[in-house]
Amino acid sequence: MFKIANEHEMILETVRKIARKEIAPRAAELDEKGIFPDHALNVFAQNGILNPLLPAEFGGVEVPLLIFAMILEEIAGACASSALLLIAQADGMLPILHGGNDDLKERFLNRLGGDSRALTALAATEPAAGSDLLSMKTRAVRKGDWYIVNGRKCFITDGSVADFFVLYAFTEPERRAGGMSAFVVEKGTPGLFYGKNENKMGMRGSINSELIFEDMEVPAENLIGEEGGGFVNLIGTLSLSRLFCAAQAVGIAQAALDKAMEYARERVQFGRPIAELSPIKFMIADMAAAVESARLLTYKAAFLFDTGEGDQATTHAAMAKFLASDTAMKVTTDAVQILGGYGYMKDFPVERMMRDAKLTQIYTGTNQIMRLVAGRGLLGM
Repeated sequence: MFKIANEHEMILETVRKIARKEIAPRAAELDEKGIFPDHALNVFAQNGILNPLLPAEFGGVEVPLLIFAMILEEIAGACASSALLLIAQADGMLPILHGGNDDLKERFLNRLGGDSRALTALAATEPAAGSDLLSMKTRAVRKGDWYIVNGRKCFITDGSVADFFVLYAFTEPERRAGGMSAFVVEKGTPGLFYGKNENKMGMRGSINSELIFEDMEVPAENLIGEEGGGFVNLIGTLSLSRLFCAAQAVGIAQAALDKAMEYARERVQFGRPIAELSPIKFMIADMAAAVESARLLTYKAAFLFDTGEGDQATTHAAMAKFLASDTAMKVTTDAVQILGGYGYMKDFPVERMMRDAKLTQIYTGTNQIMRLVAGRGLLGM
């Protein structure tokens, strides 16, 4: 259905090998210890896939979004936290790529090319501003050649380890959406402090940090685009991030389905494999149909972005995000059920997949908000 160029198929084959040999064997340890996936970072960087969307002019491989979705799916099937590392990189790179001037791109995007291990992030969420982005309290005030920033962000993926990140703050809060601006902030910036790293239910091999800004001094030249352009920049990035989340969810769901089928073929009860029992067959069939449906919708959303169908792509990305993440939650839960008591034990990976799947229903916009976004797009509102 979707034609893949030979060079992209080679990339995907490399990713499959990496996922199987390098990423999957360490997934349980990352989850158990709640540690950053340093090994994945090194492997991704060495193979040029830490930033696969990065344009060639900055040292990237510049794959289409459809191929990136497939990469995320493969990695997430092995370790969802390691896939989130790739998503965080894309989230921190795209606002600069789409909104930054040539100087900003030269200074920061070049740092992500080749075998670079540089980390980036996107800082938007606040304690009182999750789905309601316009409730941000962080403020940036222009003083000469600097912006003085005060406020805080929470749940920022890779926030405390990022070498630089994109920050959203109000420069003219009275203008609401028209008063939000975006900036690139480097690690070590005066006035930047780090709060706690969260202790999470799932995706435990990924860092989510609290960032605190106390009279933080950001050079005016680090403004992305114009003052007041931050909201449009953020919404554009979030639309793509929802696609990434959908691909990650598909990968989790497929991996859980694979484990459930493997177990059903091997587990003997009542003198025969449970795969021969009709209730198990029905569950597997429903799980497989749901995963395939989520995958195809995710691929279509990626294809629409790649072909420049902006409004349709945004709507489809929202639909893909809530369908794929709901599917991941249902399929992983059913996988635990099929494995029975073993599924509930940490010796088997499906309980980790179930915990990881839950986050995909929440981040980049809750599924309730995604249904609003999709409904508005479908109705032309």
